[in-house]
Amino acid sequence: MSFKATYLGSNGWIIEFSKSKIVIDPWLRGDLVFPPGEWFFKGSLENDIPTPQDIDLILITQGLPDHCHIPSLKLFSKDIEIICPKSAFKIIKELDFSSIRIIEPSEKLFFKDIQIEATSGAPVPQIENGYIVENEEGGFYIEPHGYFDKNIKSRKLDAVITPTKNLGLPIVGPFVRGAEVLPDLIDRFNPNYILSSTIGGDAKFSGFLNNFISVQEFKNKINCELIDLKTLQSINI
Repeated sequence: MSFKATYLGSNGWIIEFSKSKIVIDPWLRGDLVFPPGEWFFKGSLENDIPTPQDIDLILITQGLPDHCHIPSLKLFSKDIEIICPKSAFKIIKELDFSSIRIIEPSEKLFFKDIQIEATSGAPVPQIENGYIVENEEGGFYIEPHGYFDKNIKSRKLDAVITPTKNLGLPIVGPFVRGAEVLPDLIDRFNPNYILSSTIGGDAKFSGFLNNFISVQEFKNKINCELIDLKTLQSINI
């Protein structure tokens, strides 16, 4: 086994290596509201998700509320190290975490026995982060909006965590490009598993914007296993 992956719903994951336990983009309780307010877009969890215990590292991909969710981050010990993009730093700093490291695309950081490489992610509007996380046991790639960094070097990874559907809006087009990016990710990383992310879980969404979102499925065959976990389900990779 390289690592254990547990889906928290939406963008959230727990990844457990033998020496490190990481939580990524947790949304555990409380509503998710985007400006200008609930009337525009609101997400609600059907049930609170238990706060993950014994976490060594919190990894944040974006500064937006569905990735850097303040009510959820408040549940964690302030001694846990956080690695995040520049867009999330000010938000997390105000929560009094004692160790926050900023990482930008193409940079690498080390945590215990793990190497974390930031990749270029979604422009929302600033460029946010994806990550390649590796150690001697194995590794994975994660990016929550389906934006592919063409500067990433080809390598073999055990798993890719990505949306597998497109979400789009009239005129704007896709803002989540999972179905579009999937062939490129498979070609670049040759993963054993695709772990479907971003639009799964038990959340319910409402508001004006939600009325116009369209969904496009990925329908082609792929040469790896596509896993669609339910909230709090796990898989050993």
